[in-house]
Amino acid sequence: MKTFLEFLCISCLLTLAMGVPARYDNINIDEVLSSQRLYRKYFDCLANIGKCTPDGKELKELLPEVLASDCGKCNERQKQGAEKVIKFMLEKKPDDFSVLEKIYDPDGAYRKKFATEAEKRGIKLS
Repeated sequence: MKTFLEFLCISCLLTLAMGVPARYDNINIDEVLSSQRLYRKYFDCLANIGKCTPDGKELKELLPEVLASDCGKCNERQKQGAEKVIKFMLEKKPDDFSVLEKIYDPDGAYRKKFATEAEKRGIKLS
């Protein structure tokens, strides 16, 4: 799956990433997304406005490489998690999405690159 926002789970939360240990496969994304406290911790870390947990720090460090490689080493479960996070953020937290996009895709290259694939998956980037 190529979705500009493999960036977010990649970019926002947890499950993705090249070389990220399999332990990320078992993170309950629904729990994170439904908990304002958990969601905010990951978001604040990725947005450079709060302290990072060890997992958040690792995710933040991996994000640029994951984006550059189109999440080439992500497994299917991680890709599905990314899609879930991306849809959630675009639908429920669009302002947060915009903040992360400005940090991790300031020139809009990933948005352009993945627009067609995102549309196929029902993800509206606009």
